[in-house]
Amino acid sequence: MEHIGEAVFWIALGKIVWVNVLLSGDNAVVIALSAHGLPPDQRKQAIFGGSAAAIVLRVVLTLFAATLLDYPYLKIIGALLLFYIGVKLLVSEDEHDESVKSHDHLWSAIRTILLADLVMSLDNVLAVAGAAESGPPELKLPLLIIGLGLSIPLIIFGSTLLLSVMERYPGIITLGAALLGYVAGEMFVSDGAVEHWFMEHAATSSTFIEIGAAIAVVLVGHWLSRKKRGQDTTIE
Repeated sequence: MEHIGEAVFWIALGKIVWVNVLLSGDNAVVIALSAHGLPPDQRKQAIFGGSAAAIVLRVVLTLFAATLLDYPYLKIIGALLLFYIGVKLLVSEDEHDESVKSHDHLWSAIRTILLADLVMSLDNVLAVAGAAESGPPELKLPLLIIGLGLSIPLIIFGSTLLLSVMERYPGIITLGAALLGYVAGEMFVSDGAVEHWFMEHAATSSTFIEIGAAIAVVLVGHWLSRKKRGQDTTIE
């Protein structure tokens, strides 16, 4: 621990915090969207619990980042999962099932946060791992834990701010879901199994896929939501 007092340690720590906060904007959207449907007294629990657990998960992911992203089709699977999460969040926005216990809603929100963070962090962790490499090698793990831990309050603040804005402007929920779709499209076209094909044969079409995925999440989500409301009306 003799390197803690050295400038190189603190510079690396600052890089980790800064990079993580910069790259966590979409994660803050997921956290806010997931907590939106909870009772007011459980929203803070979901935001804090989901953010803290996601940071722990990100530390583990960062340690294996270099090898994780080498596997083909991993991003494609992640893109499909993220698309599903975006649609599910839009459908859940209109769900008000009183038969489901409140604590089930809470754990469901935390599970959604963790799954989305796992998928969306595949690229982000590479940048964080690179920032950690600039510090003392023997302090790489402490750097990651401290740096990502310090990011928790910043991510929580961003999620809480978004949540309050969503309360005033519900249309932002749709924009947030569209963002998840766009990120899913980005992940799909950047997967090692298809990236070279897009670069050689359809470089411009990748943008259309990203925008198309964003639009598709919104359309599918609202269609399923209307369909569900229709079924509930029929049952009543």
